[in-house]
Amino acid sequence: MDRSERLNQELIFLSYKNEFHVNDLMTAFNISKRTALRDIQSLEQLGLTFYVEPGRYGGYKLTKRQLWVPVLLNIQEINALFFAIKALSLLSAIPFEKSYTTIYQKLMATLPLAEQQKVTRLQEVVNYYTIPNLDGPKLLRPLLNAILNETVVALQLKATKTPQRFQLFDLLFRNGVWFVSGVNLTTQHWEIIRCDTVTALTDTEQPAQLSYEDLKQRQIAYDQQHHNIAYRCKLTPRGREIVQRNHYTNMQLECIDGQDYLFGGYNQDEYDYMIQYLLSLGTNVQILAPKALQTGYLAAIDTIRGMYH
Repeated sequence: MDRSERLNQELIFLSYKNEFHVNDLMTAFNISKRTALRDIQSLEQLGLTFYVEPGRYGGYKLTKRQLWVPVLLNIQEINALFFAIKALSLLSAIPFEKSYTTIYQKLMATLPLAEQQKVTRLQEVVNYYTIPNLDGPKLLRPLLNAILNETVVALQLKATKTPQRFQLFDLLFRNGVWFVSGVNLTTQHWEIIRCDTVTALTDTEQPAQLSYEDLKQRQIAYDQQHHNIAYRCKLTPRGREIVQRNHYTNMQLECIDGQDYLFGGYNQDEYDYMIQYLLSLGTNVQILAPKALQTGYLAAIDTIRGMYH
């Protein structure tokens, strides 16, 4: 571990303490007393505030007990931060207040000119492309707040006439679309909802009926019980690559004797989607089971064929 990384780790280590001794750093980081004393001087320059209490049982008393943000980053870590900002800026809708230009400028201003030039060069030669928002949800922030605050909310959906009460669990961005999942407290069913179908959200001010752990277990049970039709397919190496780039939690890959397989489960209401997903693999997939999925897949191919007659 180089010195800058050690200082970062020491800042984090001390953030959970009210006081410390030189021996604490010596033991935790396997360094000499001389090195520990030198590190303490550097930590003070970085913003660690303390006073020395003399005496046999004295030591360093911290005057501000909080997590100091590590400020010593190497060029690889700096580039990773700017790359992440660039990637996130491609999303037009996220559940946070954002100003990527301001964040970028603030971080850049902390760097020496030579490092600024390196970061700028990296931004020019490394590009990241993702699917932009296709849906344009308007209520991501209130949905996130409902999840974090564990509140019961009434959601008005495009497909329903009256609001329905939900306790929400998580947000998911996939293939250009935001989803929110949770328990519909009226039906007690787990539901996954496209966020752009939520037209209004109202806090009911009712206490949460389910804890975070309860919701987590409900999600696990949903995944296990909902996807109750097993399927299995053979994949080419190219097919495996495509699935790795775009797969779902109910999909697994395995390789047996050099042959790649895709398997998992789906629900009957996902039947049409499964067929479209497998069609997207082209000649890189062969459905082994179930027979109904094979039939639907071949019927879809016939429909495509018919478009050219």
